[in-house]
Amino acid sequence: MSGPPQMKIAFFDCPSGASGDMILGALVDAGAPFEALTRELAGLRVTGYRLERREVVKAGFRATKVDVVLGHHEAGHRGLREILDILEGGRLAPAVQDMASRVFQRLAEAEARVHGTTPERVHFHDVGAVDAIVDVTGACIGLHLLGVDAVHVGALPVGGGFVEGPHGRMPVPGPATAELLKGFPTLDTGISRELVTPTGAAILTTLAAGAGAMPAMRITAVGYGAGTMDLETPNVLRLFVGEASEVPGPAPVETIVQVETTVDDMSPQLYEPLLERLLEAGALDVWLTPVIMKRSRPGVVLTALCEPARVADLSRLLFEESSTIGVRWTAYQRARLEREMVRLDTAHGPLTFKVSRLEGRVVTVTPEFEEVRRIARDRDLPVREVLEQARVEGRRLLSAP
Repeated sequence: MSGPPQMKIAFFDCPSGASGDMILGALVDAGAPFEALTRELAGLRVTGYRLERREVVKAGFRATKVDVVLGHHEAGHRGLREILDILEGGRLAPAVQDMASRVFQRLAEAEARVHGTTPERVHFHDVGAVDAIVDVTGACIGLHLLGVDAVHVGALPVGGGFVEGPHGRMPVPGPATAELLKGFPTLDTGISRELVTPTGAAILTTLAAGAGAMPAMRITAVGYGAGTMDLETPNVLRLFVGEASEVPGPAPVETIVQVETTVDDMSPQLYEPLLERLLEAGALDVWLTPVIMKRSRPGVVLTALCEPARVADLSRLLFEESSTIGVRWTAYQRARLEREMVRLDTAHGPLTFKVSRLEGRVVTVTPEFEEVRRIARDRDLPVREVLEQARVEGRRLLSAP
């Protein structure tokens, strides 16, 4: 009898940076079928381009280069709504459409913050062009073709120097890229070039369930995606694809993400509705931890556990509903006992129990506390007494033949 399917992880190692074409190249090099990628992209209502791939060598390293070759010049000044319409009108898998839409939504939010406007009023320049739309959508298709369940990314190099943009000469990283990198680990490699593009930053920071060190995984494929520039170091992005490693033991293993933020300037009254909203948005658990911050200021660490796909939703809620200006997250492997809710007839009447099992053997039997409290109140009994009696009787009933 085979065990449950393992979570498939994609870890992007980006020592020389990240761009849309590098991500596409790495995905194809790691095994995403190029023909299937091209066929899926044809579902978009976008014309005037062709996708090309070739093998190149960057400072001695073989890599795959994927280019979006335009058939004609296109200004590409599109608004968010126009791009979302293109994605919604395309014949894309629902998961691909959702990922690509979230990437462009995050890009719009970054641009809006930089220019002091709203995401709906942002008009993209380079990232609204056909090649950027193909890069973003193609990356999401590639992840889908590889069956990736969770994306992780290593530290991103900030680069340096200046770059020419639609608003003139700008320092590297550009304003939108810098906004997108907030909350993610970065490093300075000493190279004064634009190493992380807005498109590359948007794809990785939007889809990442974890950032920093490579998660525990059994590697099944490695892909190298080449960039356009020739640098003093190999200008390649390395992609590791594999299955989440299991910890020893009989309990099923899964990947969860711990999302955290620290605040020291928020009214205590706001925590209760925020925790409720986080649970409604898919948090598995939430809690508050008091801490002492710099200059001896009291603060609170707000922590939420969630599935990898919920990181973006919970991060957005924390930004909207709290006073934080930064959110961090880390992926963890956890072993979880099998559990179920059962209804048993006890001496105090019907009660609901949460029952967990290890290899079929009952390990814990926990009565629902609100029901216990109601019974104790109705019968004028101590809550502790009813709770203890219910736990003992529940275990006896479940152990009976």
